[in-house]
Amino acid sequence: MSDNQESRVIDDLEDPEEYGFSPLQSLDPEAVSDCDDLLGAMSRTAFGGRCLGEGLDVLEAMIDDPDCLVVGTFSGAMTVAKMGTLICTMIDKGWLDVVVSTGALMAHGFIESMGMKHYKYRAGEMDDKELFKKGFNRVYDTIEPESNFVRAEEIICSVMSELERDKEFSSETFLRAVGRYLNDNVPGRGILKSAYRMGTPVYVPAFTDSELALDVASWYMQKTDPLAEGFDPSSLPCRFDPFMDLFSYTRKICDAKRIGIFTIGGGVPRNWAQQVAPFLEMVGQSVPERKLPIRRFHYGVRICPEPVHWGGLSGCTYREGISWGKFVSPEKGGMYAEIPCDATIAWPLLIKGLLDRKEKKKQARKRAAVRAVEEVS
Repeated sequence: MSDNQESRVIDDLEDPEEYGFSPLQSLDPEAVSDCDDLLGAMSRTAFGGRCLGEGLDVLEAMIDDPDCLVVGTFSGAMTVAKMGTLICTMIDKGWLDVVVSTGALMAHGFIESMGMKHYKYRAGEMDDKELFKKGFNRVYDTIEPESNFVRAEEIICSVMSELERDKEFSSETFLRAVGRYLNDNVPGRGILKSAYRMGTPVYVPAFTDSELALDVASWYMQKTDPLAEGFDPSSLPCRFDPFMDLFSYTRKICDAKRIGIFTIGGGVPRNWAQQVAPFLEMVGQSVPERKLPIRRFHYGVRICPEPVHWGGLSGCTYREGISWGKFVSPEKGGMYAEIPCDATIAWPLLIKGLLDRKEKKKQARKRAAVRAVEEVS
């Protein structure tokens, strides 16, 4: 190739910045002083680091939107993994307006809030059969003593004796009663205590798939015999109605101007929370006189290691959700961040980064106010 030919080829190449491309920057660890700085720097790198850094921006935009109802959905053994206080912080700071969770996550969090402990599992030193004999349940690298569940059952039975007067209950009303018990009787932090104090509803869509529900079933068995042949369900002292949860949650969504979702993992909590948009559309078609609003999520931040290519629900992207009418497209203002990472790594960094960012902005406002007063004087 001649010099002239080479020159023509180079001249034909486009300038990326004329197309609005954002240049990346090398991460300098000596230039960051807190998690906000670190995540800001990561947002200008690549791969998972960029996803996490950009996730902080989306999360901040979502919680700072005064018209946005923020739904948090949580799955996986996050409370066994000692992530429960992160949920407490998000509730206490007003960053979550609704919580949707697995029953197991709430059960382990309830146990933790009662002051009971989880322990390290030592791989290669402990035998699962021996653990079973001694009453030690294993969750990956963590031990949950069976004695924790025995104590929890006693408290749940006490709570159910109060709910019995109402004749029916849902996961929301049940967990609110548990939160009230914790608030009145137990010191320290707890997810359900924070939710009770802040008036944040907690829903467990797959309620019977949990230790909490088994405790409720045990309480039923003390009152009657649901396993007997020919059992009459009307003889139950009170009834569990999951549709109370669905309608309670849907009313909150309808009352909101905008909605956002923060998700750890996937599973039932994520899908149950997201299906509200198709549900409202379905009701609008079958019962048009109800004139229900259409609501789609405008914001979304999700931390989940599940890959897309398995085709499972927990791995599906927000863009896939657009095809179901669950999310507003980015072209119409939707803001989303998918963080493909173990939540026990990414979630603490994200929340600490947001705390740091909020504190820095608070201090900046104070300094600006002082300067304003000095200028006037």
